[in-house]
Amino acid sequence: MPQTIHLDGPTDIAGFKHAARRLLVQGVPPEALVWSCEDEGTLWGADSELDASAAAEAPQPPASLVRVPPAFVALCERVLLHREPRRFALMYRLLWRLTHEPRLRGDPLDPDWRLAEGMARAVDRDIHKMRAFVRFTPVWEGEQGGEPGGEPRHIAWFEPQHHIVEANADFFRRRFAQMRWAILTPERCVEWDGQALQFRPGARREEAPAPDAGAALWLTYYQHIFNPARLKLAQMRKEMPQRYWHNLPEARLITPLSQAAAARSQGMVAAEPTLPRPYKPMQRGLGEGQAAG
Repeated sequence: MPQTIHLDGPTDIAGFKHAARRLLVQGVPPEALVWSCEDEGTLWGADSELDASAAAEAPQPPASLVRVPPAFVALCERVLLHREPRRFALMYRLLWRLTHEPRLRGDPLDPDWRLAEGMARAVDRDIHKMRAFVRFTPVWEGEQGGEPGGEPRHIAWFEPQHHIVEANADFFRRRFAQMRWAILTPERCVEWDGQALQFRPGARREEAPAPDAGAALWLTYYQHIFNPARLKLAQMRKEMPQRYWHNLPEARLITPLSQAAAARSQGMVAAEPTLPRPYKPMQRGLGEGQAAG
């Protein structure tokens, strides 16, 4: 009879590790398990249940009985942040195979390995895009939780593809340690109050502040640094996928600037060359005892 392994949530990596380690030592094969998350449900039915937290509290087998390459642990932690519901089943199957198929470690073409590595790369890309495309808006007293007489609270809205908010939070804490900020997403929100990170359930897009004067200044700057002669739309869409555009203030300028790029480039070519300004050497100050003239 298959057993259902209940995890506390989509990012319960610790619960997965404890349960997988115990099940592996007990000799429970992957096909006898069903992994379930509180927020994602179960893919298949089951006749018996095993709580991952209960497995974590039970006595653990000696570490010598479970040996996997360090790279697998790092891979597992990234894959389990993916949104694919079958990621837990995949990683336990790989763990099982690593202990029963020694040649698996040297087979880069194995379908399970390739699937896991592809999911890990997708998570890495999503983490990178979040760091690149988060845009904070300052909020002061009386505006969406600003503290009276205090410094502004910076709020951003982002829509990640995978479960990366908690994994990425420490990066933002280190980078913006001197300001109070919050990042809102549909699934998970994180806030830094200057002392500790706090997490809460997801938010709605309407809870994020509207763009302020700083956004208008950024758009002006973006227009001035846009170089039509270096426009490569395919490369730009690769680095800035269109699924992120609706949350980026500068994205509204991409279409008009791109449409005018050819004409602007021709105008730059046809324009008269700009003459350099005449060089005027800097006059040195007069030393003591020297007279002017």
